Amino acid sequence: MRGKNSHVNKLCEVFPRKVLNFVSGPAGLYASQMTSREPPPALRGAAPGGPSPALVRALRKLLRPLVRLMLAHGITYPYLADLLKGLFVEVAEQDFRLDNKTPTDSRVSLVSGVHRKDVARLRGLLASAEPIEPSVVPRGAQLVAHWMGEPKYLLEDGSPRPLARLVSEGGELSFEALVTSVNSDIRSRVVLDEWLALGVVHLDELGRVCLNTAAFVPTRGADEKAFYLGHNLHDHASAAVHNMLAGQPPFMERSVHYNALTPESVERLNRMSEQMGMKVLLAINKAAMEAEAQDRTQAAQEGGVPPDRRFTFGMYFFTERGSDAPAAALPETRDEP
Repeated sequence: MRGKNSHVNKLCEVFPRKVLNFVSGPAGLYASQMTSREPPPALRGAAPGGPSPALVRALRKLLRPLVRLMLAHGITYPYLADLLKGLFVEVAEQDFRLDNKTPTDSRVSLVSGVHRKDVARLRGLLASAEPIEPSVVPRGAQLVAHWMGEPKYLLEDGSPRPLARLVSEGGELSFEALVTSVNSDIRSRVVLDEWLALGVVHLDELGRVCLNTAAFVPTRGADEKAFYLGHNLHDHASAAVHNMLAGQPPFMERSVHYNALTPESVERLNRMSEQMGMKVLLAINKAAMEAEAQDRTQAAQEGGVPPDRRFTFGMYFFTERGSDAPAAALPETRDEP
């Protein structure tokens, strides 16, 4: 039946003792552990026909919220593509070695699909202490850099000058001229509407475009959120990928999901999950602190290397409408000058 599962209680009793890969219709308990003993794809070699449609669908689904985050922060496709190029080289070099030997540039190029000249350049950066940063600067960042860096766009106190919207109103000291100087393929009206919606700029009483400089100063809270975004999603994804590649032993990765509930029921389950989840997190935290102190003391007494093994145990709760289909799009509007 839709949204119901009569096997939940029974499965909860056997979950700790069995390795499961179970989904009951659109709802139920899920665990990503696999019992397959096949070697991982890195040892089998790539499938001749390319990745499976199921894997491609999964990748599109998991990347969608990340693309949404990137677009909200002005990270466009060219920037991401440059970032991924370095990451593909790094993973191919470190995780796809044969007999644990350092691969050649040609081998890394073959595995990653990155051109051999780029591989040599990026591996040189990997060997240095310099972080690999994308060479492509997002268009929004270019606009802001021009606005805050070119003398003609600055007031005497060094703050960004309010700009007239159109060239016909302000000539070179206009928002339209600023956008055109960076990229003539995009209409300034499109950028202005987007920036107004994001709070990057505002219009003053004279209708001039004013830059909200505070929008480009990262706050401590934002940096902390970004850190835990990378930490938590990295470890969750690493556990799932380990299981997908038939790694042994499999990592725990389990969830409960239903799709025929009212908002009131979801809110009640959310509160229940938070209350019960915090109890588990506090208990694991207490046990981990005690174990860490004991391990350090033992290593010091034995004169051994300080322990460096880490782990992450986390929980999350997410809700949205049950359909995976995107919301209906609004009628398309034409660009205006």
